[in-house]
Amino acid sequence: MHSIGALAKETAGIAYFLTKSELDTENLERTIRFTLKNHELVRRMHKLVTILMADDDPDDRLLVEDAFAEIRLENPLDFVGDGIELMDYLHRRGDYAHLAGTPLPGLILLDLNMPRKNGQEALHEIKQNEILRKIPIVILSTSKAEEDLIASYNLGANSFIVKPVTFDKLVEVIRAVTDYWLCIVTLPTSTENLPT
Repeated sequence: MHSIGALAKETAGIAYFLTKSELDTENLERTIRFTLKNHELVRRMHKLVTILMADDDPDDRLLVEDAFAEIRLENPLDFVGDGIELMDYLHRRGDYAHLAGTPLPGLILLDLNMPRKNGQEALHEIKQNEILRKIPIVILSTSKAEEDLIASYNLGANSFIVKPVTFDKLVEVIRAVTDYWLCIVTLPTSTENLPT
């Protein structure tokens, strides 16, 4: 498997080809094939963990699903509509009891403004749990309020991202988030002591 460093060295050649003033068809074709091959290698390096999105807005969920399809991410993507469903999913209870014994999600995308139990309440509950606190949580919210940002980090959020307003920007954000959390960082892989 290629390391990130090796991929970076290999893809450095792309810039050379693209900046040559005498770019010919053969070099262009070779550059395109090389780029696609390395994109595929990076995509394969993603850990195939489930990504869970907690968001009550069906349009936002659909846009994120489309963004995942756009970057051809093969990770399973599950959705819950509020903080209570999120906790039921993580604890494998209620409508999610059938998930008992399966690995927890490897990444949570969490909206702040949800009914019944909001994102900050759910975040607080997750980070108080010995097992669940290990799951990276990326706040993906329309809120730009400084108090939401500070409160989220104080409660243990791993990242805070304001939802982009265009689909192209959302694709960029989803690509960056998944590359970072599923490819670059090293996370615990143990699924022992899953919540019952």
